[in-house]
Amino acid sequence: MIKPNIGIVNALIRITVGLTLVTVAGAKYSKKPWRESLLLIIMLGAMKVGEGILRFCPVTLMFQRAAESKEESGFQSEANSSTGKDTYNPS
Repeated sequence: MIKPNIGIVNALIRITVGLTLVTVAGAKYSKKPWRESLLLIIMLGAMKVGEGILRFCPVTLMFQRAAESKEESGFQSEANSSTGKDTYNPS
C-alpha cells in the first residue's frame, strides 16, 4: 500500500484543479481534435486527480527522500571530521 504523503486540503485542491483541466481541455479538444497539446493537458489533469484521490505524489516523495539523504550525508560528514578545529559560528 502506498503511504499518503500529501494532506487532505492539498488532495482536494489537486482533485479540483485536475478535474478543471480535464473538463476545459476536453471541451476544447472536441472542437479542435488536431491539437495534440490538449491531450497532454488532459493526461496531466487526470494525473492530478489520481494523485488527489490516492493522496500520494511521486514528486513530493522524491524531494522528501533527497532531503533525507542530504541530512544523513551532512551528519556523517560532521561525525567524520576529526580536524579538531572549531568553525566560526556567529550564533
